[in-house]
Amino acid sequence: MRAIRVASAALLGLTALTFAAPAAVAKSDNITPFGFSVLPSTVAPGGQVTLLLERDHGGCKGSATVTSAVFDTITIPSHRSQATAVVDWDARPGAVHRVTFTCDGVSGSTSLTIAGLRPVEPTPVPLYPGRGVQAGEGGSLAGFDLKQIGMGAALVVGSVGTAYALSRRRGSNEDNA
Repeated sequence: MRAIRVASAALLGLTALTFAAPAAVAKSDNITPFGFSVLPSTVAPGGQVTLLLERDHGGCKGSATVTSAVFDTITIPSHRSQATAVVDWDARPGAVHRVTFTCDGVSGSTSLTIAGLRPVEPTPVPLYPGRGVQAGEGGSLAGFDLKQIGMGAALVVGSVGTAYALSRRRGSNEDNA
């Protein structure tokens, strides 16, 4: 009977530890210490896009390089967070192209869709003054903080230890009765 309790406590602890693993361990091409985006994400051939780089969390300190098959390579200097690029006039409508941001040796990419019509003038892009909320990263992807991960692991180990100690105490009380 005691072995079943110990095995249950161990299984419960192992399950908690498995679900507590940080999301940053998951394999993905776009886990970067900096945020990035292309606005608008759909543009006509000859249109203009704004390349945004999130530098607030300190993940990108140097200059960034942005590459794609539909516009020339763009360099965003270390003191700037955005740049503009003009999409090639001969870009095929309906095609989806990869836009790759590289900074401090780390790369991440997003997609840019080419619309069907060609604009008469460059596509206007709203520029947002100031910084808004950076949403959509979730978990430990926004900042891989070893202190928080260590504290989470300590909580999981403490709960497993407590469950084990309680199961041993409960087992010894039942043996005496």
